[in-house]
Amino acid sequence: MSWFPFFIQLENAPGLLVGGGQVALRKAEKLLSFGPKLTVVAPEICPELAALEGPNLTLCRRPFCESDLAPLPAFVIAATSDPAANRRIAALCRERRVLVNVVDDPSACGFYFPALVQRGRLTVGISTGGASPTAAAWLRKKIEALLPEGFAGLLDRLEAKRAAVKAACPGEESARAALLRAEFQQELAALSVPEMEQPGRVALVGAGCGKADLITVRGLRLLRRCRAVVYDDLIDPELLAELPAGAETYYVGKRSGCHSAAQEEINALLVRLARQGGLVVRLKGGDPFVFGRGGEEALALQKAGIPFEVVPGISSAIAIPAEAGIPVTHRAMSREVHIITAHTGPGKEPDYRRYAGLEGTLVFLMGLARLPQIAQGLMDGGMSPDTPAAVLSGGSAAHPAAVRAPLAEIAHAAQTAGVQAPAVILVGKTAELRLI
Repeated sequence: MSWFPFFIQLENAPGLLVGGGQVALRKAEKLLSFGPKLTVVAPEICPELAALEGPNLTLCRRPFCESDLAPLPAFVIAATSDPAANRRIAALCRERRVLVNVVDDPSACGFYFPALVQRGRLTVGISTGGASPTAAAWLRKKIEALLPEGFAGLLDRLEAKRAAVKAACPGEESARAALLRAEFQQELAALSVPEMEQPGRVALVGAGCGKADLITVRGLRLLRRCRAVVYDDLIDPELLAELPAGAETYYVGKRSGCHSAAQEEINALLVRLARQGGLVVRLKGGDPFVFGRGGEEALALQKAGIPFEVVPGISSAIAIPAEAGIPVTHRAMSREVHIITAHTGPGKEPDYRRYAGLEGTLVFLMGLARLPQIAQGLMDGGMSPDTPAAVLSGGSAAHPAAVRAPLAEIAHAAQTAGVQAPAVILVGKTAELRLI
């Protein structure tokens, strides 16, 4: 059966979503940007969906009943975990001639959710008639890769020019159409060509620290267009799902104490992949230039004559404390922040005493194994044993933890709590704050 793709106005349209789990969450997230008034009915509602409650989403924590269909909504989504309940809802909707979508049951659906490509005013809906959502997602990524950056702005500019073109050619349909085509071609020529069509280049992209949605918009755009990606440990797997079909993936580890590839090997890999053409993304946790060795990779690319760009990311030095409710700076408490690596070059023993006189907040990265030496060194340098300190593991870490204690006790407290790497160490007044 063929399905006709209507584009409808959903602004303020009443919609009913039955179900409160992750599937219902995805449906709500897709719809809410189009402005409907959604009512969610379910005995239990997951926290992420509950967090969306507001003017356009109302929560009813109870089972579905037929009265939920009066007055009639514009559409209904049956997204419970009970297939029989979903089919009952679909039958009630068909009796009332209300459009219904039933998750994972194409034969019961009156409409499907398309895979969407959105660029401002542009919306492309893709459907396989329920045959293969995976195929629809593949095609979506292909279309996204083909769209040049700035396409949304192009549409806005063309709309603004339409009135002038119509005024210049009143009653002359063919002349007006020719002018509009010329305007489009001129605007299109001014846009950047998608990276897949350009010669070899590398983007050093900071993935942020933690969940996939902490990556920047620019970083995600590049990831969706790349030919190959070279990625580190602790990268959220959801980011790899954003790759175009057929993109090459290269895992190079890069976790403290268990590197799976030497830095020189990674540098050589980036150069080799770039010389094969297309866009290569070097996906790094946190920020490439905050103890991420991105500078070494940039120098290697520069030496090899490979064009590259750097896309900043949210560093663990800031993100992990923020996740625990600790600001690294705070007025009247810390007007400075110092980010320090606990690692040194081969054969060198770090002298932590020299950091004791610094003002503000000290942030130590890659230092959990040296925590006793860090604390003792700071106290030997004159820092008070009562100085607030914290050891934090979060983001994509397998064992999140947040331990707070005075400097003299922090190593023992972290060991007792079983904190595991990777972890961030904070020393300073803000370490005692809990702003969550």
